[in-house]
Amino acid sequence: MPQTLLVISSGSRGNGLTSVSLGLVRAFQQLRARVGFCKPITQPHASTELEDSSIALARLTTATRSPAPLSREEVEGLLGQGDEQVLQEQVVARCLEACADDPDVLVVEGLVPVDDAVYGTALNVGMARALDARIVLVGSPEGRSPREMAESMAVAARAYGAHDGALLGGILNKVPAGEADWAGALAAEGIACLGLIPFSAELAAPRIAEVIRALSAEVLREGDSSRRVHSSVVAAMTLPNVLKRGMTPGTLLITPGDRVDNLIGAALAEVAGTRLAGMLLTCGVRPPEEVLALCDVAPGLPILAVETDTIDTARAVLSMNAELPRDDAQRAEQVVNAVAGGLERGSLQALLSTDREPKLSPPAFRYSLIQRARSLNKRVILPEGEEPRTIQAAGICARRGIARCVLVGEPARIQTTARRLGVDLDGVELLDPEVVRGRYVEPLCALRRHKNLHPVTAAGQLLDSVVLGTVMLKLGEVDGLVSGAVHTTANTVRPALQILKTAPGYGLVSSIFFMCLPEQVLVYGDCAINPVPTTDQLADIAIQSAESAAAFGISPRIAMISYSTGASSEGEEVARVAEATGMVRRRAPALLVDGPLQYDAASVVSVGRSKAPDSAVAGRATVFIFPDLNTGNTTYKAVQRSANVVSMGPILQGLDMPVNDLSRGSTVEDIVYTIAITCIQAEQTAQRKARAAR
Repeated sequence: MPQTLLVISSGSRGNGLTSVSLGLVRAFQQLRARVGFCKPITQPHASTELEDSSIALARLTTATRSPAPLSREEVEGLLGQGDEQVLQEQVVARCLEACADDPDVLVVEGLVPVDDAVYGTALNVGMARALDARIVLVGSPEGRSPREMAESMAVAARAYGAHDGALLGGILNKVPAGEADWAGALAAEGIACLGLIPFSAELAAPRIAEVIRALSAEVLREGDSSRRVHSSVVAAMTLPNVLKRGMTPGTLLITPGDRVDNLIGAALAEVAGTRLAGMLLTCGVRPPEEVLALCDVAPGLPILAVETDTIDTARAVLSMNAELPRDDAQRAEQVVNAVAGGLERGSLQALLSTDREPKLSPPAFRYSLIQRARSLNKRVILPEGEEPRTIQAAGICARRGIARCVLVGEPARIQTTARRLGVDLDGVELLDPEVVRGRYVEPLCALRRHKNLHPVTAAGQLLDSVVLGTVMLKLGEVDGLVSGAVHTTANTVRPALQILKTAPGYGLVSSIFFMCLPEQVLVYGDCAINPVPTTDQLADIAIQSAESAAAFGISPRIAMISYSTGASSEGEEVARVAEATGMVRRRAPALLVDGPLQYDAASVVSVGRSKAPDSAVAGRATVFIFPDLNTGNTTYKAVQRSANVVSMGPILQGLDMPVNDLSRGSTVEDIVYTIAITCIQAEQTAQRKARAAR
């Protein structure tokens, strides 16, 4: 993803969020940057429109490709089912689509919180995390002092969790003329001022076409409906008084429908050269047609009629929605240019020059897994084919095109369970082990020839569906294997070690978990396989884990975890971690690694700066290597359960072909993502073997 800016309102409607978002796009374009724009979720009030107004305006004013946003119905349907993570994955998908032209910056317009859609703020927070976005707050003074405005924006920044560099700054829109120090007030609250956009009545002027739509007015004479309303005057007095007060260019005259003198006077004023905005006749009274005919001398003058009385009509005009109409190209262009002109170019240029290492968020990670797996068309065997969660996962994988799954088990039992669960197994292969087991006795004997495996013994071992699936994997009949929903880790790993062996260049098999924290995905290793790794093995685990992280889009910065940071304590375990750190540096000098580091020194920026100020890893680690299985397994489960974090794994590394273990507490979703990971590992295995064959 490029540098991503999430533009969000610090208050309610009226801040001009869309105008500011598109103004940012225009400003970056003027700086010769490649820019993308996305509105992932439609503003709730726009759900009945055929096209979101932000997208329509983006197409009017920019050359960006803006995908259609999620509708209100789609969003509320997913939220109602508790599928916010799926929703955020779809946000990521739309933003990636908006990045098809590889922009330097992606401007993402957030939601304005409104009373009938209270989820707006929560979804903005989720989008900021999912996109690893910098936040730009948009506010409007609305009669407040600079200090009051700044305090309001500071409260909004805290509500959105804009900390640790996430808040890029604030933009004030519709700023009144005067000498007030708006930028200074923002700075006092720790908010960088990215722009002050002055209020302009000219830019806020609606067309007569908007008046017609807003008031459902009847058009008596169409005239020029593109005329703009710069002011409105209630013309309830006689014509001479109206001539003194209301017959000025750009004025909308609001008058009772029986005041034909004012109507004819307006037509004559037009003939004399005063270009009024239009006439709005009230109280449900229509002038006689012969009177309207007299007004034809002013063909450009719009004449409208409404049922409401004069005062209510005037109020309705004053309270019209000030948002940019989706079809007003002229006003949209003027507004976007005005916003771009009020932005602080130095701050935008600095952003373009900043090399900010992105965090891979859980929604982006999951979306990437599914999309990559779908492109590979791999065949994955599931030895626990009669297990309900596994059946559900296979059905999902088939429906979404993630993998061609093979369920091992008695077909009748599998189908009965699938019907009970409402799972469609179309596209899922059912493999009856009783039918196929005999054909794998001889291959297994050949694979275990060095152990003098007898056919009778081999037939007995093949009663275990994991062994059967592992032999099929070794023979290339499937691309990967996933087990563990009801089997222990040993049941899954032992056949793999016996039949598949380790990959060339690897001395051991280890495991990692992908820990999906709220803002970023981290790698934990080894939390499942090696109880007390030697110094040499610990270094191997670190290098394997870094390779796995990089293969799945995570920039590896390795923290070798211990109960001590640096030389703050002595002991055999600390020395072992320090020695393993040195081994990693010698074997893989390109990797960023540091240790020993305590967990907080590795994961918290402020603690890392305090305990290891010269470290390139402290506070920013993405790969955590634990000194033993006791520490690793305990830590991952504590984080998973206490922080309600999704963990994917254990993912096995170091095997010659991909086999992955499941936790016996795995959810259906866990199994689906583990299958996707296995597909990606299978492709990496195929590429490695192809390189070795050349």
